[in-house]
Amino acid sequence: MASIQTTRKIASFGLAVVMSAASVAAMADVMVGGAPMLASKDIIDNAVNSKDHTTLVAAVKAAGLVDTLKGPGPFTVFAPTNAAFAALPAGTVDTLLKPESKPALTKVLTYHVVAGKWDAAAIAKMIKDGNGMASIKTVSGGTLVAKSNAGKVMLTDEMGGTATVTIADVYQSNGVIHVIDKVLLPK
Repeated sequence: MASIQTTRKIASFGLAVVMSAASVAAMADVMVGGAPMLASKDIIDNAVNSKDHTTLVAAVKAAGLVDTLKGPGPFTVFAPTNAAFAALPAGTVDTLLKPESKPALTKVLTYHVVAGKWDAAAIAKMIKDGNGMASIKTVSGGTLVAKSNAGKVMLTDEMGGTATVTIADVYQSNGVIHVIDKVLLPK
C-alpha cells in the first residue's frame, strides 16, 4: 500500500507532465494567417505558411534575409501583416522590393527584429521595470519604444508611428514572433 507521501509525489509528477504537455500543445496550436505555427519550425518555415504574411515573406526574400532568419538566433520578430504593408503610402512596397532598394528594405526589415527571445512576459516585465515604457534595440541599430495599453503591447517607431501586437508569443525553434498591425519605420 502506497504512503500518502508517495501518492502525492506521483500526483505532483502527473500534474507536471500534464501541464508540460499542455504548454507544448499551446505553443503548437497558435494559428496565424490560417496556418498552425509550430514551435518545432524556424521563423521562415512558419512564416511562409501564413496567408497574412506573404508580403513580409516576399520582402525577406528580396532583402536576402532568409538564411539569417533560418539561423539559430534566437530572434524576436515583430511581423507586420499584409494589411500593415498595404497601409503604407501607394507604391512604397513596390519601390522597396526593387533590387536597387535592397539597403533600404534591409534596414526596414531588420528594424522589426530584436536579438534574443523576448516573449510577451519578458516584454511586459521590461515595460514594468521601465515605469511603463521600455526601449528596445533592434538588429538595425534603431530603437522601438514599448508600452502597454489596455493589456496590449504597443510599439512606437522612430518616426512616431505606433503598432499594436495583435498575436503575441508565436514560438519558433529559433525565437518568437509577435504579429503587429503596422509597419515600423526607422529614421
